[in-house]
Amino acid sequence: MNFWGYRRPDGRVGIRNKVLILPASVCAADTARLVSSQVKETVTFHNQNGCSQVPSDQQLTMDVMAGFAANPNIYGTIVISLGCENCQMDLVVDAIRQRTNKPLRQFIIQDCGGTIATMEQAVRAAREMVEEASLLKRESFPISELILGTECGGSDMTSGLASNPLIGNTCDRLVDQGGTAVLSETTEFIGAEHILARRGRTPEIRDRIYDIVHRYEDALKLVGEDPRLGNPSPGNKAGGLTTLEEKSLGCIHKGGHRPVEEVYDYGKQMEAGKGLVIMDTPGNDPSSVAGMVAGGAQIVVFSTGRGTPTGNPVAPVIKITANPITYGKMKDNIDVDASVLLEHPEQMDAVADALLREIVEVADGKLTKSEALGFYEMAIARVCNYV
Repeated sequence: MNFWGYRRPDGRVGIRNKVLILPASVCAADTARLVSSQVKETVTFHNQNGCSQVPSDQQLTMDVMAGFAANPNIYGTIVISLGCENCQMDLVVDAIRQRTNKPLRQFIIQDCGGTIATMEQAVRAAREMVEEASLLKRESFPISELILGTECGGSDMTSGLASNPLIGNTCDRLVDQGGTAVLSETTEFIGAEHILARRGRTPEIRDRIYDIVHRYEDALKLVGEDPRLGNPSPGNKAGGLTTLEEKSLGCIHKGGHRPVEEVYDYGKQMEAGKGLVIMDTPGNDPSSVAGMVAGGAQIVVFSTGRGTPTGNPVAPVIKITANPITYGKMKDNIDVDASVLLEHPEQMDAVADALLREIVEVADGKLTKSEALGFYEMAIARVCNYV
């Protein structure tokens, strides 16, 4: 199975062809937003971080910024910084250059003469870059070039019964054709980590699965908290989920049945053709999706029982529900109705084939509903409070 995409100079293959207006910190976020609003085919996000962070949190922010710029859906990047933040321009540029050799321009507000002068220069640079990007033509590539992120949010009892198993079944198909599928949301492995760990290809991978789960729990315990106090959410409980362990048993279905080949830290670069992998992310949807996209996922499939509009500025997000009531209420936001599986689980293979075709169509250029409506929720994981 093939799709139509864009070969980048670093060898990766993208399914979108956008220019990223990247704010290096919260102090440059509005300037980046205004620049992006002036140039079609650009994307940006509101970066709430980039300054006043401890080193571990700053590294998470740097990894997401560099990863977004390196994501193959991005043709090139315009970086805008204030000038005095912790994520200094040279650090951001170096982090990007370590991942990719795609086009890159940079503007520092304090050096350019303020926001208006910066916007004038950055808008011109962005327009030039968009013109260059528009000359590229899509080419045919095997589906093995895809890195598919998986996410679940606003889960209810239909998630674990139908939509998550559907995603897992589809991931198996992708992996069997040489692609990469990413299982995320470490907090929602809790209570089911022993089941997931059995699927590690090596003892080291099995130990790593236990490690990321225990590390997450221990980090919360250090500040006197327990993940079970905030998870499941009120919406999860209203949808029939009673415990975090119950939610986790549904969550891990998204990974299908293939062996786990690798465990990646949050936002780190992943490889195409790797098979089933895990990324250590929070359960929070926008920050989890951001980590996978920073790692190179070109597309994300997202199951929801209660319904959500969540998207991402860099990668298309395909929303799936198996709750017919939710689909009826939120069909403007949800791409795939999988409710047939509740009464006819024997149709799983046919529905998974259809979902894989939908993934290929989106890779070919079909807009998801979150893209068409402009929903690009965004967050970056962090460990500590601001300093």
